[in-house]
Amino acid sequence: MSFNPLEHRGIPLERQVRNWRELDVEPVDPDKSDPYTKCRIITMNGIEVEAIMFSHHFNRVCPDPEIRRQMAEIRYIEQQQQKVVNWLLPGQASTLETTISYEQVAVDLTAWIARMEPDAYLKQAYEFGVLEDFDHLYRYANLYEMIEHRKAEKIVGELTEIMPGRPTVVEHRHPADNVRDPYDKNTAQPVSKLHALTVMSAEQQTMNFYMNVGPLYMEPIARQLYQEIGLIEEEHVTHYESLVDPGETWWERLVNHEYNECYLYHSFMETESDPKVKAIWELHLNMELEHLRLACDLMRRHDGRDPESILAPELPAPVTFEPNKEYLRELLATQIDLTTLGAGYVREAHERFERMQQELMGGQKPPSERVIDEHREVFGHEYRSEPDGPHPVRSLREEVSTGV
Repeated sequence: MSFNPLEHRGIPLERQVRNWRELDVEPVDPDKSDPYTKCRIITMNGIEVEAIMFSHHFNRVCPDPEIRRQMAEIRYIEQQQQKVVNWLLPGQASTLETTISYEQVAVDLTAWIARMEPDAYLKQAYEFGVLEDFDHLYRYANLYEMIEHRKAEKIVGELTEIMPGRPTVVEHRHPADNVRDPYDKNTAQPVSKLHALTVMSAEQQTMNFYMNVGPLYMEPIARQLYQEIGLIEEEHVTHYESLVDPGETWWERLVNHEYNECYLYHSFMETESDPKVKAIWELHLNMELEHLRLACDLMRRHDGRDPESILAPELPAPVTFEPNKEYLRELLATQIDLTTLGAGYVREAHERFERMQQELMGGQKPPSERVIDEHREVFGHEYRSEPDGPHPVRSLREEVSTGV
């Protein structure tokens, strides 16, 4: 059934504050929960963090104290929502286990959005980025078996394959080549704006996570791998945030943020398999409906436009976590050798790319290559999970070592 969030009021803002007992949610079971339940939790945490930080940035440039007070009230509720969502993650899961779930989010969320994206340029941006997150999952999975002696398919549930993507070593590009052309706010379809905001928020969360957890490890290869992939996440956030039209007004952005939260909470409420988590998605949707109503009122008063002029008349098809194995294999077979030049994509290693590679590598192998070498030294082979057959790129199929 179609759902138009503009037609629903939700819970009045003055009734949205929750007490400690209500905030103290029971985390999901790391061994029994659906891997995609964890993916939905991680996604919504990223969405809430983006909403909070956007509101803070808006607060810093808004001169009207009355608006700032209203936004502070909404932002406090968003903070409570973020605490509930992120605290659903199990405390007994290690940082590496959570990292692998983060990369599963990046792979299957971005792949789904790429499949659904109507704009060819935006679709290409998502297809380009997902092959890099796919490779990160493979590198962290090898580190996980080395450090914790467990296999990553137990975390991803064999819903997502684990094998090389675009090698991380060639993902290090000149910063200028990570800036894409933005969509046109006047002609882009509403769903395209939601897609861009969603992927940007998810990648931003991953970037922030790696910036903070990387130095917590004692093992040198772990510290180094988080540092390297953390730099790629900087590239990815630049890549995705530049897709958003910078000409959107603050009020327009505020409404898009609130609408996107409604869209994702509704999507996950429709697709969630865990009843307790589903109830949280439903509760938060009813809170966000009121946040959206208030944002729309602000846009009408201060931007002189109706929100209906920029929003879809009903929510698009629900964002769905599902296996994307065949789609990803097709991308691996056809796009693995792409890099970027300016706002576009090329297959040759151009001068600016090669100069960046030389400056960064310093004549040494990066951690992303060394982690695979070290895994081979310990186990005699690298770690992969390829239930659908060998790698579609022949040169990236595993060669088993004869070592220890």
